[in-house]
Amino acid sequence: MTTLRTARLDIVCGTLAMAEAELHDLALFAELVNAEVPSIWPPPLNDEGSQRWLIELLKTNPPGWSNWYAVRRAESGKGTLVGNIGFKGGPSDDGTVEVGYSVLEAHQRRGYASEAVSAITAFAFSHPAVTRVTAHTLPELTPSIGVLTKRGFRLLGTGTEGPETILFELTRTMHEQAVRRPSTSP
Repeated sequence: MTTLRTARLDIVCGTLAMAEAELHDLALFAELVNAEVPSIWPPPLNDEGSQRWLIELLKTNPPGWSNWYAVRRAESGKGTLVGNIGFKGGPSDDGTVEVGYSVLEAHQRRGYASEAVSAITAFAFSHPAVTRVTAHTLPELTPSIGVLTKRGFRLLGTGTEGPETILFELTRTMHEQAVRRPSTSP
């Protein structure tokens, strides 16, 4: 099981077995992710339809290019699942991957999304085929916009997922500049 580590999180690479258990058997899901799963799981905007879409994505993409689970490490015992993050598939022909993320409301505004976005974009840019990472969000999701701008993404304008979305990007060059100029906060 591949895991990305940040200051406070273990970001666990999702598998088909995890995604199926997440939809059908939360006890098995907790065992597979090796974390406590809060009773309010899944996080916002992750409904049954999106979970079924994820299962299909996992069937057609190599590991790492779909869902990851953000687990807050505990001082002792199992950590707690706080959110998810991932890609909508592997790199396109022009080297673009799209990232999405969601954190349980009880764990928002603690920097977990920023940590996870930093880790997942570093994972993406560790692959030479990736030239940029994009992200869609809604204009009213101010915290999500804050995460993206804090992590160096720039607003491109109206998203391609409909006129109600906005699109951000982080190019490899922008990422490399941000890595050379590290942030002082998660």
